[in-house]
Amino acid sequence: MADPRLEILERRLANVRKIIAVSSGKGGVGKSVTSVVLALALRDRRFKVGLLDLDFTSPSTHVILGVRDLQPIEDYGIIPPVAGGLSYMSIVFYAFDNPAPLRGLDVSNSLIELMAITRWGELDYLIIDMPPGLGDATLDVIRLVKNISFLIVTTPSILAFETVKKLVNLLNSLKTPILGVVENMVMDDKGRIRGEVDKLGVRYLGEIAYDAGLEASMGSVEKLKGTRFYVSLERILKGLL
Repeated sequence: MADPRLEILERRLANVRKIIAVSSGKGGVGKSVTSVVLALALRDRRFKVGLLDLDFTSPSTHVILGVRDLQPIEDYGIIPPVAGGLSYMSIVFYAFDNPAPLRGLDVSNSLIELMAITRWGELDYLIIDMPPGLGDATLDVIRLVKNISFLIVTTPSILAFETVKKLVNLLNSLKTPILGVVENMVMDDKGRIRGEVDKLGVRYLGEIAYDAGLEASMGSVEKLKGTRFYVSLERILKGLL
């Protein structure tokens, strides 16, 4: 029997023009910061933007944005609150600071439920902060969300890029569009990652230098916009639009 939530999910996203999943395959590379800053940079270009945190086990976009005392509104579904000028949705509104140790079918059910109840309305962009890894959540998003494109984040670490290669191969095998790869936390430019990305036949979007002041901006949108990270990603964004 077909899951009725899937039809509802499709309707919820019907008026979203573009959906970008920010993924890495591996944690600790700056994926969530990239998701938030990308959403803010698009907002600053006068686009209507939503941000969905699908990292159920360790959500962090609310910390980066400084989300406090906000709750979704229930009205024939859930209307996301506005944080930093973004329509924002996350599991933290329901799990708070408690862990959400989901496995297998529970992951799929939670993902479908969250996406089916959320009323995004009309958006130019919906940015999805994906969980790390190549598991059920990634496969479900690819299966359920039409017209989605992936932006991949890596670091100069060869370990991080090994996982990126697996992610690229997975997306290619499923014929899922890849916008390109962003290299984060670059401390010297040896061009190694750029060369590896070229070998994969994927677009190298640019590098973001290691920003020692980024940590101090967590929780403040205005401070975040003043970082070198924001300036670098905003420059990369110009090549995507």
